[in-house]
Amino acid sequence: MPTKCSSDSFEFAAVEGRRVVAEFDGGSITSDAGALLLGATDRAIKLMDRFAGCFQDRRCPELVEHSVVTLVGQRIYGIALGYEDLIDHDTLRHDPVFSVLAGKLTARRKDCAPVAGKSTLNRLELSKAEPSRYHKISYDGSAIETLFVDLFLEAHRVPPKQIILDLDATDDPLHGHQEGRFFHGYYDCYCYLPLYIFCGRHLLCAKLRRSNIDAAAGSCEEAARIVSQLRARWPKVRILLRADSGFARDELMSWCEENEVDYLFGLAKNNRLIQEIETELAAAAAEGQATGKPARRFKDFTYATLGSWRRIRRVVGKAEWVPPSESQSDKKGGEANPRFVVTSLSSSECEARCLYEELYCARGEMENRIKECQLDLFADRTSAATMRANQMRLYFASMAYVLLCALRRIGLKHTQFAKATCGTIRLRLLKIGASVRTSVRRIKIAMASAFPHQKEFSRACDALTKAEC
Repeated sequence: MPTKCSSDSFEFAAVEGRRVVAEFDGGSITSDAGALLLGATDRAIKLMDRFAGCFQDRRCPELVEHSVVTLVGQRIYGIALGYEDLIDHDTLRHDPVFSVLAGKLTARRKDCAPVAGKSTLNRLELSKAEPSRYHKISYDGSAIETLFVDLFLEAHRVPPKQIILDLDATDDPLHGHQEGRFFHGYYDCYCYLPLYIFCGRHLLCAKLRRSNIDAAAGSCEEAARIVSQLRARWPKVRILLRADSGFARDELMSWCEENEVDYLFGLAKNNRLIQEIETELAAAAAEGQATGKPARRFKDFTYATLGSWRRIRRVVGKAEWVPPSESQSDKKGGEANPRFVVTSLSSSECEARCLYEELYCARGEMENRIKECQLDLFADRTSAATMRANQMRLYFASMAYVLLCALRRIGLKHTQFAKATCGTIRLRLLKIGASVRTSVRRIKIAMASAFPHQKEFSRACDALTKAEC
C-alpha cells in the first residue's frame, strides 16, 4: 500500500492487516528527557548560577520575564543537546524538559513561554560592553575566564603533584564578513585563530583571536593568568606547558624559566638541526632498509638559534626512516622523517625516547578535545558580525563542554561512557523520548521503556544525586 500523507495525518504500509497512521497529536512529549542528567550535573557544580554571575543585567527588574540564569542555561543546554542555532529555540521554548531545567513551568505574561525565544537569546549574544536600548545584558570576559579555572580546581579533591597544560591554536573558518576576519595561508581560508588550553579533558581557556597573528600570540599572558590562579590554590603543584612548534617562542620559554614552569614544545626543523642528527638518520635508514619497517634513533643535544633565543636549551631529535607506502612505490628507498622538541626537563628526569614518544606525542589527545568542542558542540559557529558576539558564542559552546565533561567525570565514571565523546553521550544518554504529564503534586516524565542504556542512566543519576549533597 503506498504511503498517504496529508497536512495532519500520515499513513504508511499496513502491518498484519492493521493500518499504520501517524499524527503530531501526542501532546506533551520531548525527545530530550536525558537532559535531566545535565540539570543534575549543573546542581552538582553550580555552573549556571556562577556563569550567570559573570553577566551584568541592566534591565528593569519588574519587566523581566527571563532571568540571566534562565537565558544562559537555555543556551548551554541547547548546545549540549545538539541545537546550535538560535532559531531552534522558538520551538524549544515550549519543550517541557527545558521548562523543568529552567525551574519555571509557566511564564508571568500570557504571551510568553516559560523560557526564551530566539530574539531574546539573540539580544543576549549581541550584547555590548556598554548598555544600549536593545542590549542591556553584558558579559565580563575576565570573570568567565576565571570561572573556567575555578571549575577545574574544584574538580580535584586532592591537589595533584604535577599537571600538564596543553596549548594549541586551531582554525575557525568564516564564510561572511565578520569583524577580524583574515585569510590564513596555512589553513587556506578566511578564519579566526582561537587559542585553547586544556589539562587532560578539562578546558581552561577558549580565546577567540584574529588569524593575522602568530599562533603563540597572547599565550604568554594566558599561561601567566592560569598559572597564577592555579598556584594560589595549589602552591606546590608542578606545571608543564606542552605545545607544538608554533609555541616554541623565546618569550614563552623565557617566561617559563623565570617562573619555575617546565615546558615541552615542538621545534620546527632546519638545516642546522638536521645536521645534528645526520649520524642517527643514517643508522635509522640502514636499519629500516634492512627490515622494511620504520626505524627510529634519538639524539639528546643542546642548541641555540643564531639570534632569536636568549640562551642555550636542551633539544631532542628524532631520526626516523619511513618505508614507502603502496601509493609511493616510486620512492624505493623510503624517506627520512626528522622531528625535534625543545624542553626545560633534564635528561636525568626523562631520557630522549621517553620524552618524545610518551610525553610529547601524548599532546595529540588535545586535538580530540578541540574536535569535540568544534564538531560536537559547535564552537565554530562564529557567524555574528562582531568578535565580541562570536567570543560569547565560543564561551557558550565551551561551557556546554565543561557541563558534559562534569557529567562524564561525576556521573559516568564507572560506566561504559566514562571516556565517551560529547557527541556519543548526547546520542546514547540524552536523546530519550518521553511523555511529560504535569499534575498538582508532580511532573511525571515517562521515558521510553525500550531505552537501551537504562543501567547507565540509573548509575549516573545516583552518582550525581550524591554529588549534589
